[in-house]
Amino acid sequence: MTTRLGLGLPQMRQYDLGRDVPDVARAAEETGYDSLWVFERALVPEPATQGLYGIPGVPWPDYYRGVADPLVTLTLAATATSRAELGSSVLVAPLHLPFQLAKSLATLDAVSGGRVIAGFGTGWSLDEYAASGVLPFEERGTALDEVIAVCRAVWGPDPVVHHGKTTDIASAVVGPKPVRPIPVLLAATNRRAMRRLVERADGWLPGAYGPEQLAAQWRDLRELAEETGRTEPIRTVIRVNARVAAKPDTAADRSLFEGDTDQIAADIAAHTGIVPDAEILLDVQSEARDAAELKDTAAELYEKARAAGV
Repeated sequence: MTTRLGLGLPQMRQYDLGRDVPDVARAAEETGYDSLWVFERALVPEPATQGLYGIPGVPWPDYYRGVADPLVTLTLAATATSRAELGSSVLVAPLHLPFQLAKSLATLDAVSGGRVIAGFGTGWSLDEYAASGVLPFEERGTALDEVIAVCRAVWGPDPVVHHGKTTDIASAVVGPKPVRPIPVLLAATNRRAMRRLVERADGWLPGAYGPEQLAAQWRDLRELAEETGRTEPIRTVIRVNARVAAKPDTAADRSLFEGDTDQIAADIAAHTGIVPDAEILLDVQSEARDAAELKDTAAELYEKARAAGV
């Protein structure tokens, strides 16, 4: 069975968003990509008060400056495509008011003909939580649970009823409704997050950091699903952040998913088959100089990945 491939849409400051997002989305769909994806970076603190991913001393990359809003980006892509699914990997759900986020995603699903994938995570930036004004960072797990519960309620039949920590809906008609149940996928690496996934979500959004790590995480997730009695399949989309560059002189000089397109395609192939029916999301936007280069790289990687048996 051919692996489904997705592409990260241009959101960074080197792109002309109004022109480039629809252009890249249309080209990706024509190339054969099955899905189009966005991520969320609300701000970059200056000076940095916290290291990247919360790790002290690790600098934030320059390409995080000026990342476009994920839902606006997906809306632009929706207008230019007809087949590709439209996903987030990830939307930092606790930064958003649950009701407004649920309604926005439902509306996007309705106007796109039922193509939205809601990929959520808790995030790690203290500054983003402080700016959002929803719930403090320490309550991020509770906030994510509330978002998922409100989304399920709003997307479901009327009258909508929900009584939670931040959202209270006594009884209301809320529309438009999604065309079909929007799948909720979660980023999860630790046991607590994995338990939330198997109990509340439809799927998983792991990063690609090596076949051995992916296999170990999948084993833990599968065992937890068995413990909790989950029988539904776990849809999996593996995120690959690739840097296309000249082929290094030796293998020791190369990091995973960094090098020429043949090397990256081989890395992609090494991550397939570990999780049954897993999809691969390729994000190559950070190193591209403009939309033309992004489209060329995406098309070449697609062909090389297929040639490698992906």
